[in-house]
Amino acid sequence: MSLTKVQGAMMSSSPQVTVLTSSSGTYTTPSNCSYLLVKMVGGGGGGSGGNSSTTGTSGGATTFGTSLLTANGGAYGNTSGAGSGGAGGTATINSPATGISLTGAIGGGGLDYTVNAGYNTGGNGGSSAFGGAGGGVGGGSGQAGATNSGSGGGGGGTAAGTTGGSGCGGGSGGYIEAYITSPSATYSYSVGTGGNGGTAGSGANNGGAGGSGVIYVTAFF
Repeated sequence: MSLTKVQGAMMSSSPQVTVLTSSSGTYTTPSNCSYLLVKMVGGGGGGSGGNSSTTGTSGGATTFGTSLLTANGGAYGNTSGAGSGGAGGTATINSPATGISLTGAIGGGGLDYTVNAGYNTGGNGGSSAFGGAGGGVGGGSGQAGATNSGSGGGGGGTAAGTTGGSGCGGGSGGYIEAYITSPSATYSYSVGTGGNGGTAGSGANNGGAGGSGVIYVTAFF
């Protein structure tokens, strides 16, 4: 039998880590589990397209337990030009869980076409606690947020001389790191999807999709 020291106490076996990367379902707490540590993030918002009034879509919420832990998705990037990026998702921890909840990062704003005679770069996506934000590219499509990062997608760039602005980045999902000291036998869960990128207008490029959410559940014995 292996012994692992965790937070000053001798544990009878090594922690068991479960990674939930998509969809929804039920997490079953392992037998003899003493407590759970849950780290999770909502889906990132999509970046808007360049030279366009078309936004992307917001990321989906990631949940663990019926209403125990909720990490909302980041908002989509606003319409192109000098608009602002999408807001970060909020996060909520309810009793009996305890821990930290962080609102996601705001996406970067786009540039008006009058600012730069060359290629205008779209705004960067907001970065979650897991990193992986999509970047804006001058004269190119916004980059997608990394899969299972919960980060926002980048805004679409514009070509030189285009009469219109570059896209705005999507916000990142809210983040939670919580302890459950008296675990239930099962927990329902849902992993938030990343938002879609917005469609570009003339002489511009599409916005990048937001990164999907994720849940890391560590069971200690």
